[in-house]
Amino acid sequence: MTAGLLSITTLAERLHRRTLEVLDRQLTELGYLDLNATQAMILMHMGTEQMSVTELMTRGYYQGTNVSYNLKKLIQYGYIAQERAQSDHRMVHIKATRKGRQLVGALEQFYAALERDLEEGGKLNLAASIDRMAAIERLILERNSRAYLSEAQGSRPNPRRTERKRPQGRGGAGLRD
Repeated sequence: MTAGLLSITTLAERLHRRTLEVLDRQLTELGYLDLNATQAMILMHMGTEQMSVTELMTRGYYQGTNVSYNLKKLIQYGYIAQERAQSDHRMVHIKATRKGRQLVGALEQFYAALERDLEEGGKLNLAASIDRMAAIERLILERNSRAYLSEAQGSRPNPRRTERKRPQGRGGAGLRD
């Protein structure tokens, strides 16, 4: 089972990289030379909805620093707009601009054609593949939740989550987890 799950994880990572490569070529063909495939994928996850940055990070499983840099670029290039929430000025809402929505529309057409090619002639059943991957994700999340629950109840502390002191560097300031 270990080799099977590891193979699935490796394949998923490789599929993600290959998809970004194909997306990058498509962006070039469409004449969008000012953004990269990761930024286009962020736009695709946003679609036409307005959302918070936290929502976007959850939806696309992005890391904070990665999404911050890419959002800054998408704002700079005019693909998304941001505004502070009225109720909580710490929260920022983002949404695709007209330019961003045009790109999302073009990429949705591209993905639809790609899906038709993959499913043509019974080569692949995407719905079944999605269901299987979602089942694996649910099982992993469930196992992770049980581990966190055990950790919270004190029966099995996680050594990675305990505070460690790191040696002080040349700057003199120690870092903490």
